[in-house]
Amino acid sequence: MFSHVMIGSNDIGRSKNFYDGLFASMGGKPGRVDDKGRLAYLNRDGVFMVTPPIDGQPATHGNGATIGFRLDSREEVDAWHQAGIAAGGKTIEDPPGIRSNDFGSLYLAYLRDPDGNKLCGLHRVAQAA
Repeated sequence: MFSHVMIGSNDIGRSKNFYDGLFASMGGKPGRVDDKGRLAYLNRDGVFMVTPPIDGQPATHGNGATIGFRLDSREEVDAWHQAGIAAGGKTIEDPPGIRSNDFGSLYLAYLRDPDGNKLCGLHRVAQAA
């Protein structure tokens, strides 16, 4: 069902620096900018894109919106979080760690990218049998 996510940016160069670092921590390749100035990261699951808004207005982040990235271990979540901070992101909410709810236990870390978009690194913790 999922094909892509597209978020706005007011500075594609700054966004490329941030997301290249973030995706490198997950084994991804640097993004490519197309002829319309859009930045794209492709993998087997879909496409993540960053674009200047087509209406010419400033990009703003979605209040209540979060984009989650599935990772394979707690260590990968921590590396993702540190890479985001090193590339100009800001840590938000609680420090990386376990959060439990009716759906089980998750190891989560939250960041805001340089344009204020909220991102989450997520690892599903194995449930006890």
